[in-house]
Amino acid sequence: MTRTIALAHELDHSGLTGEALPVVPAALSRYHHPQFVRAEPGRYEGWVTYFFAAFTGREPEPRMPLTVHDDKAVTREQRRELSSQYDAARIMWSKARLRHQAGPVLRKAVPLWQAWTAAKAELERVYKAFWETEDGRWRAQLLHLTDAENAAEAAASAWDEIAQQLAQLADDQIATAGYDDELRLTDVATELGLDASDWHIDHIGAYTNRFWGEGTPLLDVLAAQINAQRERLVEVARLAGDRELA
Repeated sequence: MTRTIALAHELDHSGLTGEALPVVPAALSRYHHPQFVRAEPGRYEGWVTYFFAAFTGREPEPRMPLTVHDDKAVTREQRRELSSQYDAARIMWSKARLRHQAGPVLRKAVPLWQAWTAAKAELERVYKAFWETEDGRWRAQLLHLTDAENAAEAAASAWDEIAQQLAQLADDQIATAGYDDELRLTDVATELGLDASDWHIDHIGAYTNRFWGEGTPLLDVLAAQINAQRERLVEVARLAGDRELA
């Protein structure tokens, strides 16, 4: 299957963008990327559409051969045109690599997100049960609450671990292709028939550039919820005159 990329500022059907450059001449074919098929004028004047055989994502990163710079027969303009071709190839390859690498991780993430949402729902259910709990049963209900908190923390920690893996893969793709040609993880998931629209995946720095004592993203969200719930319980106990709970 042949894939195309139009080097222009407007998205083509492949969803890839770049700079408008002239067509690479056939005389440079010995320097073409192995996946390169052809280049032809784009839909608008000055645009170029590059055609490539489908990338698997397992190929080496496309790099223009260094010998091009030593070839006296290649002009500066031709080097620029070849550079454009390899830029296009790198974008296509980066997206194929993300699909190849992220697919198994996305599938593995599905039950972990389900476990988190179930644990969060249980935590909220146990907390709301205080509204119906008799005064003499509050301590028992607090035990249920701490159990639910621990389960939610374990689920959030497991999720953050796999979310970091996905965030790293996404960051690698952007580092190669640039933000203008980002392939979103949610789009890769959709291609696999998965709905990742609600998944909590932060940028990679949120997982790797943390200060000492800071939690990972979802654990921080959970910690804020738990602290708010406990403060409310302490406030109620204080108002009720229960000094032991307060």
